[in-house]
Amino acid sequence: MTRAARPPTEERLMKAALHYLDRYGSSRENLKRVLERKVMRAARELELDPGDFDAMIEAVVARCAASGLVNDRLFAESRIASERRKGRSARRIGAVLAAKGIEQELAEELMAQEDSDDLTAACIAARKRRFGPWRRGEADPDRLRKEMAALCRQGFSLSVARKVVDARDVAELEEDQG
Repeated sequence: MTRAARPPTEERLMKAALHYLDRYGSSRENLKRVLERKVMRAARELELDPGDFDAMIEAVVARCAASGLVNDRLFAESRIASERRKGRSARRIGAVLAAKGIEQELAEELMAQEDSDDLTAACIAARKRRFGPWRRGEADPDRLRKEMAALCRQGFSLSVARKVVDARDVAELEEDQG
């Protein structure tokens, strides 16, 4: 049995925001989108105008930001570090941050400060997928092309992908990274 929708109030939206932030990290813009979706569902059921609740959503997001629960810079820094550990390219990280509502200037500033590069991230991705020096068996030209294509689809440049796929052993890549 589903519960009947109740009209959004600032208190209910704050509870929803706290519940969401307890489970996930978020940027200001992402939290705003989450609350907007919540309001949209309730407004649709109750036949209300969702635009009437915009000021309420802004107030809740502002309270969360003022209390330090939402910090775009910290969120972006942790997301960049997490994505690099997963072997993601700078281009893909930029897209992830943009999707979460991080301003492009902040994303570019933090990416410039970050010490890891795309070659290191490509090596992580290649190791996970057993490309390049981590591959088992010999590589025919078709397999090399597919490996390079896979790395390029992940946002790595052709030169980085070629360097990783063509490497004969891990030591060769470590020299390029160092």
